[in-house]
Amino acid sequence: MSEENGAVRRRGLRRDAADNRERVLTAAAAAVRREGAAVPMATVAADAGVGVGTVYRHYPSREALLGALTRRSFELVLDAARRAASLDASAIEAIRSFLGRTIEHGPDLVLPLHGGPPPVDEATVSLRDEVHRTLGSMLERGRRDGTIRPGVRTADLVVFGALLAQRLPHVEDWETVARRQADIYVAGLAAV
Repeated sequence: MSEENGAVRRRGLRRDAADNRERVLTAAAAAVRREGAAVPMATVAADAGVGVGTVYRHYPSREALLGALTRRSFELVLDAARRAASLDASAIEAIRSFLGRTIEHGPDLVLPLHGGPPPVDEATVSLRDEVHRTLGSMLERGRRDGTIRPGVRTADLVVFGALLAQRLPHVEDWETVARRQADIYVAGLAAV
């Protein structure tokens, strides 16, 4: 085998491993939301279409898998918050955008408010803190631009976003229902 073929094969394996890892995380998020944090690793593997050894190769324990799900969830939420904060719009419209993205990401989110583990590693704690800072700066911007009433706290947005991301099992077209709830909530944030 030539050196070039070996390099291509290694890149292919890395891409395959990355795809497997993403499939495992996506399947694990759905399984944890469906069955709780004690879902068997074999169930996650079956849902991902990989062998249980593949799951354990990436995540040697349930705690490692749950920690990765929490970290991935905070990454998604932080991306949604940053995108919303960067909009050239009023703060209240940025909040509406953030809540909309949270609804879209809902199936992939396994956060402490959804029964996931609290963040313990430094990187995940840092992500969580950055989410809170970004949302707090949006709220402060809204108080300054007069679109958000005083007294609204970052924790209010965090809790409501978590509620919207948690699909209710017997509600048809959850995304439409959740967006309506977000519109009602955002109207309640408006400065009077």
